[in-house]
Amino acid sequence: MIFKNPVVKGFYPDPSVCFANGKYYMVCSSFQYFPGVPLFESEDLVNWKQLGYVLTRTSQVDLDKINSSGGVFAPTIRFHNGRFYVVTTNDTTRQNFYVYTDNIYGEWSEPIYVDQGGIDPSLYFEKNRCYFMSNGEDDNGVGGVVQCEIDIKTGKKLSESKCIWQGSGGRFLEGPHLYKIGKWYYLMAAEGGTEYGHMITCARSRSLWGRYSRNPNNPVLSNRNKAPYLIQGIGHGDLIQDQNGNWFIISLGFRQIHLWMPFHNLGREVFLTPVRFGDDGWFTAGADGTTEETFEIPGDFRQTEKKLYTFNTTKWNVDWCYMRKPELKKYELYYDRAVLYGSEVSLEEADSPTFIALRQKEFNFTMGADVTVEGGLAGFTVYMCENEHYDVFVRKCEEGDGYEAVLKLNIGGIKHIQKVKPLKSNKTRLIVKADNFSYSFAFKEEGENIPTNLGYGYAKYLTSEVSGGFTGVMLGMFALGDGKAEFVNFELEYK
Repeated sequence: MIFKNPVVKGFYPDPSVCFANGKYYMVCSSFQYFPGVPLFESEDLVNWKQLGYVLTRTSQVDLDKINSSGGVFAPTIRFHNGRFYVVTTNDTTRQNFYVYTDNIYGEWSEPIYVDQGGIDPSLYFEKNRCYFMSNGEDDNGVGGVVQCEIDIKTGKKLSESKCIWQGSGGRFLEGPHLYKIGKWYYLMAAEGGTEYGHMITCARSRSLWGRYSRNPNNPVLSNRNKAPYLIQGIGHGDLIQDQNGNWFIISLGFRQIHLWMPFHNLGREVFLTPVRFGDDGWFTAGADGTTEETFEIPGDFRQTEKKLYTFNTTKWNVDWCYMRKPELKKYELYYDRAVLYGSEVSLEEADSPTFIALRQKEFNFTMGADVTVEGGLAGFTVYMCENEHYDVFVRKCEEGDGYEAVLKLNIGGIKHIQKVKPLKSNKTRLIVKADNFSYSFAFKEEGENIPTNLGYGYAKYLTSEVSGGFTGVMLGMFALGDGKAEFVNFELEYK
């Protein structure tokens, strides 16, 4: 059967995968968004259903007032002796920790911390012993992939931290994972930086402590020299064997907004690439070491895709997320509407505004909702970070009792009111449309057939190439000031 990449669309970076009880489970990074670490389930590695999140309580992770693209980095999920473990980093506090559960559909434990630095942690289990690795410096100050043995019950180190590999020469060695296949220990990592030079490399050893010899075919997977090509940034992968014995790498990558425009606004997404082991025991992946848009693989499956998102067809605790440390009493969320209470915290602050959002999954969409505002202001934001976001909202006029529709563009610290139009009442339908190159904004009052345009903003200014960081565009509802807003008849439809 033929499948199409990416297999999970939108801002779901740094995927890690494991197999348990006949199904596959995957986690991804979440950075400053809460709940943290999206959790997925699949029966075929192609179709993924989000179950929810791993870090659902503020006691599990401190995201208060962290910087954008700080917070939760690069989790790894593993299954051992009937228990699931997810290990990750709070990059802002520089703490590596893990949580666990015996019920993948239930709650996860409080965090257990490991006294080893670095980021992108991973776990490897063998003979009821657990090994912890990350990329950083060992106890002697040597940088690279660093490993120690830990007590999985307490997180306490049982050995010194030792550098076991320094990569194949690429910059920003990260995302290490260890596997035992046959008589070999395979160590896989990412190099080149999580941008256009990203790549997956590997090494192997007869001992889990090394010495590791690098694959002569490195990088085993990279789209860095695949040009012109829409899929770039392939890297940070996890190796997985399916139930039929076939091997795959599940990795991050991103799609450019256009073949000749090196910008990406959807964030780093999840890609699936077949793997082949040679007679010499080394492996290569994909089409001559690259990830293609489509692959043909064994199996009987049908790839499905959701196009329409409404309040009725989404779950607040699964599809949606907040910013940092939300004040939950400011949200009344129902099956058919959302009531948001504003605060004095704006979208321009590294704080927790009244904000709840979905990830943008495709370039082309139409989004709308009927918005009623009582004091303050509220509406939609197309949000990349504090400095780069486009906001369309309804607000109470500074003078008088009237209301107005406003488009505000925020780019590089410039906060510009693009257009203001008076409204007949405090209720209107706000509309956002997008294609590969721009977002356009409009409103339509009750009884009108034709929307009133407010303007547009270029998509390239809401990209990692402009904004920096590691996230992707979020499509959010927000409220600001002393008042409340009701959103009904929400629709987000991808073309």
